[in-house]
Amino acid sequence: MRDLYSNIAATLALTPAVQAAAATGATIDLQAARSVAFVVSTGAIVGDGDFGVTIQESDTTTSGDFADAAAAVVDTDAPATLEASTSYRLGYRGFKRYVRLSLTKAGGTSIAAGAVAVTEPLTRPVA
Repeated sequence: MRDLYSNIAATLALTPAVQAAAATGATIDLQAARSVAFVVSTGAIVGDGDFGVTIQESDTTTSGDFADAAAAVVDTDAPATLEASTSYRLGYRGFKRYVRLSLTKAGGTSIAAGAVAVTEPLTRPVA
C-alpha cells in the first residue's frame, strides 16, 4: 500500500518570506520522531544574494545552545550558495532532541525562501 501521508508529519520550519538577512527557523522537537528531513524551497534572488542553509542541533530549546550539526550527521543536496526557484533536502541523523534550520547570508540583497520539516513520528498513523 502506498501511504506516505499517514506516516509523516509536516511542520513549518522556516516561514516563507523574502529574507534580506540571516534567519533562524522554528525549533523542531524530535522526542516523538524516528527521523526528520527538511525541504527548503527558494524563489527569486535579488542583488546576487548569496545565501546558504545549515541544520543546527541542541539538547535544549535555549537559542544560545544551538550549534551547527556535524557534517557526519547531515545529508543534503543543498549547495553552499542556494539557487533561485529550487528545492533542496536536508536530512538529520544525529541524536540531539532539538533541531532547526539556519539561513546564512554571505552577501547580496535577498532571497525568497521557506522550509518544512518532515518527521516520521513514533506513533502512526498520523492523525
